[in-house]
Amino acid sequence: MNGPQGGAAPSGAAVTAEGFGLKGPRGWAFRGVDIDAPAGSLVAVEGPSGSGRTCLLLALTGRMRPAEGAAEVAGFRLPKQMGAVRRVSALAHVPGVTDLDPALTVAEHLHERALLQRRFDGTLRGLLRPPAERTTEAKLRIDTALTAAGLDREALPKGSRTAVRDLERVEALRLSLALALVGRPRLIGVDDTDLKLSDAERTEVWDLLRAIADAGTTVVAVCSEAPRGAVVVSTAPVRTATPEEHSEEDSEATPEITTDTDKEAADALAEAGRA
Repeated sequence: MNGPQGGAAPSGAAVTAEGFGLKGPRGWAFRGVDIDAPAGSLVAVEGPSGSGRTCLLLALTGRMRPAEGAAEVAGFRLPKQMGAVRRVSALAHVPGVTDLDPALTVAEHLHERALLQRRFDGTLRGLLRPPAERTTEAKLRIDTALTAAGLDREALPKGSRTAVRDLERVEALRLSLALALVGRPRLIGVDDTDLKLSDAERTEVWDLLRAIADAGTTVVAVCSEAPRGAVVVSTAPVRTATPEEHSEEDSEATPEITTDTDKEAADALAEAGRA
């Protein structure tokens, strides 16, 4: 993902769509979606489980190929410029796509993400910079991302050495957001935003996502109930199906990738969406 250099904040991505739809092996995942969200918006994709919410999130971030209609993200058209949309967007908290390794520590996740960012986002000139300068840049990216995600490493049980398995649900979501924000994306997509959270935790998470949007990064968040003030995009099942079928559709519609900075993995995910 490309982003501003130094500590500059990214400019958000405007998101528009008209008659947007995606068809999978079992029929339409979603259809007839219209969006008009200015840069820096908090967009809530609202709907019941199995209504195509995750597929819409993946399509808007260039990870799945739509079947009809058109959309624009940061001026890049979908589906023609899916690669460009992937480079300006990031994903967080998407099951089967951005899963955290429960055995790794917070520090290990952040270190791995910084290395990937250096590999896939660096110019040749940047890669040839002195090691100390590259280390300083990586630390700045990590510290800025952690601050934006509201994750205080010192407040964790074992600080940065805390394993993911020992994080509370909201802490794990904050870490996933921080990892995505390291790349300074113009748009960040978040899945299952309010799943299994208490009312207080939902308020905490929505306040966090609104703050990220207010700081300049457009946020598209999947939820069961949209918060006040968000740009609401509703999805609904296009056909009647059993809960078991919806579960299978969600599984098939979310191919596995290890990181959204890996171009080959992202291309494989997009290829799966074409099937």
